[in-house]
Amino acid sequence: MTAKNIRYCRLIRQYICFIVLSLGLAVALLQPAQGQTLPLQDLSEVNVDELSDAQVRQFVMQAQESGLSVQELEQAALQRGMPPGQISKLRERIDQLGLAAASASRSKTDTGPATEFSRGFGQDTAGYTNPASRFNRIALAFRNLTPEIFGQQLFNNPNLTFAPDLNLPTPAGYQLGPGDELNIDIYGYSDVTHQVRVSPDGFIRIPNLGPIQVNGLSIEEARSRIRTQLTKIYGSIRSGETSVQITLSDIRSIRVTIIGEANLPGTYTISSLATAFNALYASGGPNESGSFRDIEVIRNNEVIAHIDIYDFLIRGANAANVRLQDQDVIKINPYQTRVQIKGEVKRPAIFEALPGETLARLLEFAGGFTQDAYTGRIVVVRNANGQKSIADVAAGQYDSFELQLGDVYTVDEILDRYTNRIQITGAVFRPGTYALEPGITVKQLIEKAAGLREDAFLNRANIYRVGENLEPRLLSFDLGGVMSGSAADIPLQREDSLHIASRFDLREEYHVIISGAVQQPDTFAYSGNMNLEALIVMAGGFTEAATPNRVEISRRVRNADPEAANPATAQIYSFDINRDLSSSPEAADFALQPFDQVFVRVEPGYEVQKNISVEGEVLYPGTYSTANKNDRISDIIERAGGLLPDAYVEGAVLIRKEEMDVEAKLELEELKAKQRQNQLAAGGAAGSLDTSKDQLMIDSLEQAIASKRPNLVNIDLEAILESPGSKHDLIAQEGDVIRIPRLLQTVKVGGEVLYPKTVRFEKGISFKRYVSQAGALGRTRLKEGLMWCMRMAAYEVPGSFYFLIIILKLSRDQNWSCL
Repeated sequence: MTAKNIRYCRLIRQYICFIVLSLGLAVALLQPAQGQTLPLQDLSEVNVDELSDAQVRQFVMQAQESGLSVQELEQAALQRGMPPGQISKLRERIDQLGLAAASASRSKTDTGPATEFSRGFGQDTAGYTNPASRFNRIALAFRNLTPEIFGQQLFNNPNLTFAPDLNLPTPAGYQLGPGDELNIDIYGYSDVTHQVRVSPDGFIRIPNLGPIQVNGLSIEEARSRIRTQLTKIYGSIRSGETSVQITLSDIRSIRVTIIGEANLPGTYTISSLATAFNALYASGGPNESGSFRDIEVIRNNEVIAHIDIYDFLIRGANAANVRLQDQDVIKINPYQTRVQIKGEVKRPAIFEALPGETLARLLEFAGGFTQDAYTGRIVVVRNANGQKSIADVAAGQYDSFELQLGDVYTVDEILDRYTNRIQITGAVFRPGTYALEPGITVKQLIEKAAGLREDAFLNRANIYRVGENLEPRLLSFDLGGVMSGSAADIPLQREDSLHIASRFDLREEYHVIISGAVQQPDTFAYSGNMNLEALIVMAGGFTEAATPNRVEISRRVRNADPEAANPATAQIYSFDINRDLSSSPEAADFALQPFDQVFVRVEPGYEVQKNISVEGEVLYPGTYSTANKNDRISDIIERAGGLLPDAYVEGAVLIRKEEMDVEAKLELEELKAKQRQNQLAAGGAAGSLDTSKDQLMIDSLEQAIASKRPNLVNIDLEAILESPGSKHDLIAQEGDVIRIPRLLQTVKVGGEVLYPKTVRFEKGISFKRYVSQAGALGRTRLKEGLMWCMRMAAYEVPGSFYFLIIILKLSRDQNWSCL
């Protein structure tokens, strides 16, 4: 074999060794993760109708933390045997709760905390970067769809660690062993400190002393033996002149094995202060088949403790939580009996039962009944002779009814019915629900309700009654006769509802309307003896524009002759009132009636100032008020000092805010009238804000009227100044803006030209000349223009052929053969 072949073989061997070592390391790293995966759940029995909203929310939240969308979880649910119909129901529940969008928005990357079942004492050993952690999150999500096994939450809670507290004083019964470290502090006549560790054969060594056997000794026994040995070299210890303090400075680790039905069975290295619960928590607790009530601690081939986790969960008893020793074995046996209880109990779940335990014990595990539970009977479904059977367990049998494997107990809710309820509503002082007493009548119920109000309608009242077949019935009677004794009293029955109407409920809501020149024109609720002055005060008084001597009142006509040639539609009254609301005797004695409408007129000749703005090239730009009603543009320009020399007269414009059309104003008035009627029908206070759709439309219309619409009006300012008062000289209106620009001496050429620039303006220069000064049109713009003109020419658009000829000429001038 040549040297080259030898080197080649060595390289191959090295490469193979590297691959083997890498695979071994990968297996070693992945082995814990693979061993920590949870078993697949069987979802074939899932009933989405029985899931609470909290369970569905927890499912979606856990799904989000797993990094999977709801759609991906549906596929995983199918693999676990969940029926497609139940998956559809689950999707509907998620949509109803508004959780689908939140789930879809979550990132599908694994950035969450570590899985609950991959943890040691106080630290997590695996994150979302390993597949098992992701798988466990998915498994935990599906657990929310199945009944919870009571006790699993103890080991699934990431906020619980059960890690032993290493800062506590050393327990008195702690037995020393190999690996423990002792701190021996000698002080007094002698001052020295020794730190010694127990050797594998159970000895410690102190300088100038022989080995001291401490293995298996309690900490107190070890202190006594070490002190006795130290007196051989420190005689002053006997006299007390030298003291010795011995403490445990570092504890050893022990190895315990967890076998049986654990989530993560195996051998664990834990602190020597650890207890059985510490080891169980490290292993993830019992699995789906494991018992929570039959766990054995085996030491030296003997069972030293039986652990029932329910004792801890139900009563907080911790007596069986023994401290572990090296080589202890914890065996989790399979469960023997599990039953489920659901419905109206405080802790619905699947519970494990020991032989001889009864339904009363199960209710204790479940925390007892809720406030809405029907406690007289519990329905149980159990397995019998290869099929299911159903039984009713009465309350007296709870203490004797023994639990069997597979039992499902359901606690029903009490009926939403009352055995002795009657109700009274309407015009009584204390409406509400009352108890049905034997022989109670309508009159007695009214007396219980503190009697009738003064506005009660006595001619007729109604009793709403439920018949024997639950068919609703209505009993109408003379309330005044019953109360006076002239009519027979009526006995009441269960679920009767007595309604006594108010006189105000049986008539149209009374109101009056005031509009015109008052501060707050509105619709107000009518009150008895209301007069004109009181209504004006309610409306905030007169405005500055009001003329009090022309106040009109329009009153409905109730008895008009329908056969008359010109029947009256309203009665009109006019009054002369002073601004201080002192009126004539006729007006003072005139009382308003419901549905009256009051109109306060505006003073003739009253005008509000009209403001016009002048902008641009005038001597005094600003805002001007019209002096006369028919002031024109020339008058305003003259008051502004005239035009400046550089004013561009041809470019002057008038900006006028156009008024809203008449239809919009009418619509606004109709909406306001409708809003007032709705407020009165609902019993709302007059003038109160309405947040309905109508109010939104009212606000929109009012805002549009306030802002108005700008309208550009072309004016010939040169003709206006030459002939003031002519047809070109428009009358100024409120809000007009006269804008006179400055004459510019440049023309800006930009866009698709070769050299965009600003060039000097010359009168008479054509468009083509300006474009040529900027280097002519760009190739792209010419192409676009050519294509556009060709399309327009194909449709025979007027003028398209003309523009096509121009573009072709420009392209010829530029010598662009590509066009």
